[in-house]
Amino acid sequence: MLKTTTYLTHSYGLADGYKLAAYEQQGGYSGVKKALGMPREAVIEEMKKAHIRGRGGAGFDAGTKWSFMPKQSQKPCYLVINADEGEPGTFKDRSIMEKNPHALVEGCIIGAYGIGAHAAYIYVRDELHLSKARLEGAIAEARAKGYLGSRPFGFDYAMEVYVHTGAGAYICGEETGLLNSLEGRRGEPRLKPPFPAQYGAFGCPTTVNNVETIAIAPTVFQMGGDEFSKLSQLHHFNDGGARIFGVSGHVKKPGLYEACVGLTLRELIYDLGGGVLGDRPILALIPGGSSCPVHRPDEIINHPDPRFAPFNGKTILDLPLGVDTFRMVGSMLGTCCAIVLSDAADPVLALHNLMRFYRHESCGQCTPCREGCGWIERILDKIVAGQGTIEELDRVSEIASDITGNTICAFGDGAAQPALSFVRKYRSHFEDYILNGAKSQTRRLTP
Repeated sequence: MLKTTTYLTHSYGLADGYKLAAYEQQGGYSGVKKALGMPREAVIEEMKKAHIRGRGGAGFDAGTKWSFMPKQSQKPCYLVINADEGEPGTFKDRSIMEKNPHALVEGCIIGAYGIGAHAAYIYVRDELHLSKARLEGAIAEARAKGYLGSRPFGFDYAMEVYVHTGAGAYICGEETGLLNSLEGRRGEPRLKPPFPAQYGAFGCPTTVNNVETIAIAPTVFQMGGDEFSKLSQLHHFNDGGARIFGVSGHVKKPGLYEACVGLTLRELIYDLGGGVLGDRPILALIPGGSSCPVHRPDEIINHPDPRFAPFNGKTILDLPLGVDTFRMVGSMLGTCCAIVLSDAADPVLALHNLMRFYRHESCGQCTPCREGCGWIERILDKIVAGQGTIEELDRVSEIASDITGNTICAFGDGAAQPALSFVRKYRSHFEDYILNGAKSQTRRLTP
């Protein structure tokens, strides 16, 4: 059942909603006061109870991630916020920074205290100038009120939050590539182990969290972890609370909608997004940013896990949007910002566009990714020009399969998954370009 919420979006429609006064009118900075009065271990346990699955795409439990930090450290610890948001089709984090920046500042204080850090760095994508300005303003307001500094809220726990500008590289959305960039190094992912909790920013224990993951933390401490988790229809999947869902592409009302976890694609597209432009049929669905596999709307759910019993026999449109629900059917929830393509779209051109992006954004450190993305792009160049062959089309899947699992970071998998799924599910469209030429008018979704 569709249930919308406003825990993060309560101020989105207000002219001065990003300022401290508006935030405190909604109960802002009450959660951090509770957290600072608790032992660090209790803060982490409360986050575990909330079952917040990381909202940057990986879906790892936030409280568990915090628990990896050392209880005692001879080195300083750091909290780093990944605000690089460069995933095509994803635009939720920038909205939080622009319209509700104090939620992120308050969350930083809670998160830093929980992991034993006294400083948080918010790494913001270079192009997001308004986001940076709003964050700097919120930090200044919080510092002026004594919420940051040597004794936040009167507690003897010094805390500072800093904004750091990236340089526009998609690869810096990968947490270790981000850490290298934060240190002034080339933005290339690191081999793991060691993991950031052991050796992160400046060689010190570090936790890297997504903007939304941290910004929702104050709500957890206002409500209590258990109560927050129970908002979710997927509580039994350990996927708790509410989150921001995005929808873009061929929908009548593209945008961001906050709702309890468990919303379905059908509810997101038709109830919140107003339906498909021109009331046309859906050709393709990408559930959460372009790195996710693409789906046809008629794909049937069939999974032996008893928790899937209510969904089996239904289409992908009726599967609740959860980290594990989509993972267990061979897909990804990703950033939970869906992209909708109507039957007016051309999947061949869509993939061609995506592979140009991934080839350009590959950091070049790993040969399978660096060379493979380029090979796929060049093959698609030929296919779109009407000069490709069936053999080359088959080679796209071979190259993408060779990228998968053979790179330092998940960028390679994120580039390969769209290539594999588009070619497999819309093969007739690709063959039409090859057999009938680039100007063929017969392209259509076929069973």
